[in-house]
Amino acid sequence: MLGVLEGFAIIGVVVGIGYVVARAGVLGQNAGWSLNRFAFFVALPALMFTTLSTSDLGVIFSARLPVAAFSFAAMAVLYALIVGLFLKRKMGRVTMGAVGAGLLNSNNMGLPVATYIFGDPTQVAPILLFQLVIATPLCLAILDIVAHGRISVRDVVTQPFRNPLIIGSVLGVVVNALGCQVPEVVYEPLHLLGGAGIPVVLIAFGMSLRGNRPLAVPGQRVETLLAVGLKVAAMPVAAFLLANFVFHLPPHDLFAATVLGGLPTAQNLFNFAARYNQDVSLARDIVLLSTIASVPGLLVISAIMA
Repeated sequence: MLGVLEGFAIIGVVVGIGYVVARAGVLGQNAGWSLNRFAFFVALPALMFTTLSTSDLGVIFSARLPVAAFSFAAMAVLYALIVGLFLKRKMGRVTMGAVGAGLLNSNNMGLPVATYIFGDPTQVAPILLFQLVIATPLCLAILDIVAHGRISVRDVVTQPFRNPLIIGSVLGVVVNALGCQVPEVVYEPLHLLGGAGIPVVLIAFGMSLRGNRPLAVPGQRVETLLAVGLKVAAMPVAAFLLANFVFHLPPHDLFAATVLGGLPTAQNLFNFAARYNQDVSLARDIVLLSTIASVPGLLVISAIMA
């Protein structure tokens, strides 16, 4: 339990530094956006390549993958039924909330949690794989229909292959599966860049917390709180039940699946909302409040299971 608390303390301190940096204006107004892009396009793909090229592939393609898929589907469907049938919201708004109820922040929070709590970034790889290859294209397909009245098959099909995290991950898995030896002159620069990924995303995340006032838009508080509750409280329970009683995961994997199921909503939800002009304030509030609520939630899960 002490190791778990130390891991969260490390993450919390770095996030707090990011908040202080933003409040002090040290890096300028758009620094958080620039740091996020550097992490997304450079550092995190390098981290995933160096990690997956030397890791046990059995972890990536284990029963953790269907646990991530089914727990996401359960939260999204439950939210859609409640909000769509009882609150009578439109399809775009229901989609944003449903995705917010199940889409995990596997990059900004998942990788640091997996690294500092479990000592192994590959623990988040099954979630990352499912979300980038299946969940995200499905979400974009629905939003394409809502926003344009049609679907861009090309954009949906090629979306995973235009994602640098997927590219870095796939290359790492291929190198690992083929047993290739990466030359030091290639591996070491990637290893150095990958080492910057987690600190950079935590700093950027801390910076993003400044200046956002949640629940300011009337009429969407019920939906916001429902999505946050499903994400932070119900999804780790669903992940635990699936991992324990359906897929019979060993204790360490059961612990990892449950803790990672309690991660906050991915910041990509805000990007999707802005891109398709669909309930941007709802997406922002879900991301922010789930992030705040996930910290005590993850501590409770760790205290019970560690």
